Amino acid sequence: MNALDHGLASGFQAALAAPCRAADIDAADDLYGWLVGSWDMDVLHYRVDVRERRLTGEIHFGWALEGRAVQDVWIMPRRADRSAQREPGLDMYGTTLRVWDPSIGAWRVTYINPVNGQRDELIGRKVGRDIVQIGTRTNGTPIRWNFTEITDDSFRWTGVALADDGISWNLQGEFVARRRRE
Repeated sequence: MNALDHGLASGFQAALAAPCRAADIDAADDLYGWLVGSWDMDVLHYRVDVRERRLTGEIHFGWALEGRAVQDVWIMPRRADRSAQREPGLDMYGTTLRVWDPSIGAWRVTYINPVNGQRDELIGRKVGRDIVQIGTRTNGTPIRWNFTEITDDSFRWTGVALADDGISWNLQGEFVARRRRE
């Protein structure tokens, strides 16, 4: 049976996806709606510097849950480049759910990557022209994820984690994304 035989297109996917932001979320609070669509990304750093390897990935964003959330899927390497022989440590197929929480005036962010067991919880807010998300890994390690250099068609995403010394921050990931024209 394929996905259509199970009613995914008319059941699950239709129930999850939303056409736009919910009316009870003010436009001023909409930090993530501009991301809706598909993006190609260059992987510059993923636990180590990988610029020379020219790794690429893809990201897909959409409104979900009656427009009260923005959900995405981050994929590295791209689906077209995935094979059974994946390189350990350079494999990502995860999802982020960002939900507006009016009680704190910010977005609650949860990322899950079942490929490597990663699960992170953060709070996202606008800081100047950037989107800064601060939180922790499951093991309690403080993390900070940033969307910077934001335009309608591009952004830079960086993720850092607090080092064991409790003072310095280590770059964990750096991606440069370009909106896909489909």
